Amino acid sequence: MHEMPKPSEHHLKLHRFAGNWVGEEKLSPSPWGPGGSAMGRLTGKVDLDGFFVVSDYVETKDDKTVFRGHNVFGWDGQANNVVWYWFDSMGYPPAAASRGTWDGDTLVLRSSSPQGEGRYTFRFEGKDRYYFAIENSRDGGKSWQKFMEGNYKRV
Repeated sequence: MHEMPKPSEHHLKLHRFAGNWVGEEKLSPSPWGPGGSAMGRLTGKVDLDGFFVVSDYVETKDDKTVFRGHNVFGWDGQANNVVWYWFDSMGYPPAAASRGTWDGDTLVLRSSSPQGEGRYTFRFEGKDRYYFAIENSRDGGKSWQKFMEGNYKRV
């Protein structure tokens, strides 16, 4: 009888996303709105025997919920990278997971879709703070435009 697999050090590094987080966000103007300031809240937990971190996200403006999302972080041992699935209230299913690697305390993931490319940066600053940015490219990654950034703290 085989022993059940155990989470690796790569899975355990993702556990830092678990917990309750709140942060001020700055959004650029887009087809979905004029941009401006917002507040983001995430509630995450380690799940499925330590192999994944799942979290729910709520963005508010003027005390009204304007956007929601659901994250799933995991580790792909065969490809040797982090996978991130993102589902949100826009209703578009992800074509594939975003994938990336850690460089110290910074995780950078990339995605590709018919709408263009995305780059997502999570930079942890100690145990209770992180910076997050979304950048988009419409020219194959030659140039990037910042869509959103936020600074979050554990609460």
